[in-house]
Amino acid sequence: MIPKRKKSFSQVMNTPKVAGYVFILPFIIGFLAFLAVPMIFSLGFSFTRYNILKSPVFIGLENYKTMFTADPKFWKVFGVTMYYVLFSVPLRLLMALLVAMLLVKSTRLSGFYRAVYYLPSIIGSSVAVAILWKRLFASDGVINAILKIVGLPSDIAWLGRADTAIWTLIILAVWQFGSSMLIFLSGLKQIPISLYEAATVDGANSFQRFFKITIPMLTPTIFFNLINQLINGFMAFTQSYIITQGKPRDTTLFYTVYMYQNSFTYNKLGYGCAMAWFMVFVVGLLTFVLFKTQKKWVYYESEG
Repeated sequence: MIPKRKKSFSQVMNTPKVAGYVFILPFIIGFLAFLAVPMIFSLGFSFTRYNILKSPVFIGLENYKTMFTADPKFWKVFGVTMYYVLFSVPLRLLMALLVAMLLVKSTRLSGFYRAVYYLPSIIGSSVAVAILWKRLFASDGVINAILKIVGLPSDIAWLGRADTAIWTLIILAVWQFGSSMLIFLSGLKQIPISLYEAATVDGANSFQRFFKITIPMLTPTIFFNLINQLINGFMAFTQSYIITQGKPRDTTLFYTVYMYQNSFTYNKLGYGCAMAWFMVFVVGLLTFVLFKTQKKWVYYESEG
């Protein structure tokens, strides 16, 4: 029996298996350093009284008990965030789908229009856009100026009224539909033209083709977009922090902003960690429900 020759270091490194591990190594290091390890630490801190300047003191479930039973602002903030997600996510997806259907036909200016509509999603969460949005909806801003030109009431304090302030943030979220639009656009292009041709021959009108072909074939894309936008909705921070600072009367105070205030303004980092893990639980629960119910409304062509 001939003994196997020991491979040199360069031969080992040149194998496809090792090359694959080398390429994913930066991601693994980044994942462990900036996500996995901090999450483990935050879970531990959620059971402590901790203010960064002093060593954490273990207090068991006290933070969670205070959060659920002795902090009325917590439930108000949670309700505001749920309201924001409940309206901003469906409206954003609807807007993205409408614009994607308008741009699905290739023309000379298709690329230009796609770039223009995608642009807000790139810069939409920036501080600069938040300040711009704040100026647009200020009492002496552009929106009231336009209303004055067309003869409508122009003294509306959009950011100062509880019934309009939250909707200025929702409209900003809907305006950032670019990334969802591109995904819908890709999904629309995957639908076989033969299905529409067969439906047309059978006498189906546009309304029937949309609801009987487009929507069912697009459900995997809708499902993907829904999960992504749901998570993004709960993570919204800049809009509330920059534009309204939670005013008036905390009606626009998002969960993430209140969590930030507890952690770094009130120096209650342990309480902030407990809030973060409750949000992880809520997002995980909603995602789990969506995955469990997808068989009832998501159509995968490969499954027949």
